[in-house]
Amino acid sequence: MFRCHPNGFTNKDLRTYTAELRGLDPCTVTTGQMTYDLRRLKTRALITRIEGSHRYRVTDHGLDTAKFLTCVQDRVLRCGLAELATATPTPGRLRSAATAYRTAVENLTTAA
Repeated sequence: MFRCHPNGFTNKDLRTYTAELRGLDPCTVTTGQMTYDLRRLKTRALITRIEGSHRYRVTDHGLDTAKFLTCVQDRVLRCGLAELATATPTPGRLRSAATAYRTAVENLTTAA
């Protein structure tokens, strides 16, 4: 969404969207909290500050990362969590792996 902003985005713009995603009122998220989040995004090269302004732009790496995480969330996490949450008579590969992992950890702790 922010990639389409030709002049970039501000701390306030990001605060509104992230508060909504967190289920908070945008007024409760402080400027300091957003500054911290912006600094972390800059450190990971997901955004860059536009020189001479208080605006930021999404980098190519940031866009690629966002696309990748969206695909993972849509294709892997939703399906995987749905499989783990539903009790079916014949468990799928993920549930079988989770059960085997849990059993191995329990056996290890029993032996210890």
